[in-house]
Amino acid sequence: MEEELTTRDRIVNAATILFQTKGYHATGLNEILRKSNAPKGSLYYYFPNGKEQLALETINQTKIFIEKTIRERLDIIQDPSESIKNSIEEMADNLNVDEDEKLSFRSTKKVSINLIAMETVTSSESLRIACESAFKTWQNVYCQKLIVGGFERKRAEELSLVIQTMIEGAIIMSLTMKSDKPLIAVANQIPHIVTK
Repeated sequence: MEEELTTRDRIVNAATILFQTKGYHATGLNEILRKSNAPKGSLYYYFPNGKEQLALETINQTKIFIEKTIRERLDIIQDPSESIKNSIEEMADNLNVDEDEKLSFRSTKKVSINLIAMETVTSSESLRIACESAFKTWQNVYCQKLIVGGFERKRAEELSLVIQTMIEGAIIMSLTMKSDKPLIAVANQIPHIVTK
């Protein structure tokens, strides 16, 4: 049985969904309140600094959630190349699920923070830094997997940056094309890229 979310959790959940699907600027506070079914004053009670503070929370929660998901996926297979390839293939599979499942707060179908990152990079330094931290955190998970798999640190750092960059670009293209082909193409290239 799923535990009942607090008002704060419902607000963060609604904001996460809306920021990931509509973007930061296109999402209004009243829309977040409606979607969360939260009382009007509760948003500023929990987030006195408003929308930007709420966005920082959604980025942080998404960062933690996706980091955990990547780690769990990479732990399934010992070989780094096969493990990373398999993880990206799972991402591609998740693009085809129903919207309700994809947008569930505790779902493994989270999209990413791409939209918020692109939209706020020049308008909010705190959001830019939070997005950068998330991308680096996810990149570091791949780096650790490569190091454990026998790659030298410098090579692992370079490869993990390439992998994370390819994944983020493929997510944007896959969502735009409504197709998993870009993610599958990235997954298929991993064995050629992840070599010592």
